[in-house]
Amino acid sequence: MAHQAWSWILAAVGITGLWLAGSGRRAGWAIGIASQALWLAYAVATSQWGFLASVAGYGAVHVRNWRRWRATEHAPPAP
Repeated sequence: MAHQAWSWILAAVGITGLWLAGSGRRAGWAIGIASQALWLAYAVATSQWGFLASVAGYGAVHVRNWRRWRATEHAPPAP
C-alpha cells in the first residue's frame, strides 16, 4: 500500500510543477527540480535503480528549461 501512496504523491507533485511552469510561474521549475529528490528516494526505497537514470535526465531537462525560460524572461524587449 505504501507504494501506491508514493505513486500518487509523485504524480501530484510532478503535475503541479509542470502546470505552474507552463503558466510561467517560477515555482513550477523549483518544484520540478526538487521533485527529483522524491524520485531518488523512491528509487532507493523500492530498489528500482532504473529510476536513477530518470532522476538525472529529468533533473537536467528541468534545469535546462528553467535556464532558457529565465533568459527569455529577463531578455530586453525587441525593438
